[in-house]
Amino acid sequence: MDAATEDEVDESVSPEEHEIALPSHVAGSGTLDRLVDTARDYAKASTAENTNKAYAADWKHFARWCRLKGTDPIPPSPELVGLYLADLAAPTDSSPPQSAFRPLSVTTIERRLSGLSWNYTQRGFTLDRKDRHIATVLAGIKRKHARPPAQKEAIMPEDILAMVATLPFDLRGLRDRAILLLGFAGGLRRSEIVSLDVGKDDTPDSGGWIEVLDGNDGGGVVLTLNAKTGWREVEIGRGSSEQTCPVHALEQWLHFAKIDFGPVFVRTSRDGKRALEARLNDKHVARLIKATVLKSGIRAELPEKQRLALFSGHSLRAGLASSAEVDERYVQKQLGHTSAEMTRRYQRRRDRFRVNLTKAAGL
Repeated sequence: MDAATEDEVDESVSPEEHEIALPSHVAGSGTLDRLVDTARDYAKASTAENTNKAYAADWKHFARWCRLKGTDPIPPSPELVGLYLADLAAPTDSSPPQSAFRPLSVTTIERRLSGLSWNYTQRGFTLDRKDRHIATVLAGIKRKHARPPAQKEAIMPEDILAMVATLPFDLRGLRDRAILLLGFAGGLRRSEIVSLDVGKDDTPDSGGWIEVLDGNDGGGVVLTLNAKTGWREVEIGRGSSEQTCPVHALEQWLHFAKIDFGPVFVRTSRDGKRALEARLNDKHVARLIKATVLKSGIRAELPEKQRLALFSGHSLRAGLASSAEVDERYVQKQLGHTSAEMTRRYQRRRDRFRVNLTKAAGL
């Protein structure tokens, strides 16, 4: 197979489609063929949809790079991958236009490497990331180009209240109010917000479901989420008033939108008076945050472009982590982090020296 044909196959067919098949010595049948299709569906579901898309794009980019260099991506070559990583960090003059091959951040380069490793594994190969041709180049890239991660501004309680106050009380406003308050109180990712269903297994693309509970303590809503780290439950209690209560906002939206099955957050008609069936895209959450930040006048001393760049979907999670005055482990559990260190990265305005080891050591 020549290089062009090899690239064409690798770029247009997913690994699951050409790796999962019947053994060559087994004759096909209707039952077995259906099992092959089922196995492919499970293989595709082994990683999140967004991750699958990213890994597919990583492979397509690498295959194109190999083609332009006059070589093939298969079999894996640590030497070639090392050169590819170097070109991602500092594109050579012979590379395509900068719009296609611009210098990438260390985080993106590491993600690209993970994508290549995953793609090779799916194709029956092993890419040794510890090989010196890869490990030393990556270490050098980190040493020379790594920067502290850019953090989005945290949305604090006073901010979220100001943002919610800008929303109207039509159907669209009720929906967006529930999105902001639920996202903040739950410390949710934007993908987690829009992937919620009313009930378990309502839709094939569900990322979780809700359950509103009553209790002596006021009750609340339990979200069961299929997150990056596996299934987890997020408990959101009722607020001190209906105006700021995420559970009340959710109930209001579901009631007036007449939603009792399927996606929780859906699109509305153009006039904002009728709920449609289509699930919202997670980009709506990011746009909603930026729009309400502008309308509410948060960080008004800054130019509009700079204000928009400061806030994103992660601002909701950072806001909860930074403002909740409870033991850190509860925040860690709510955010679904596997380590306290990851939780601390989200805490923008916490008392960093509350535990003072200098004084504890007697100085």
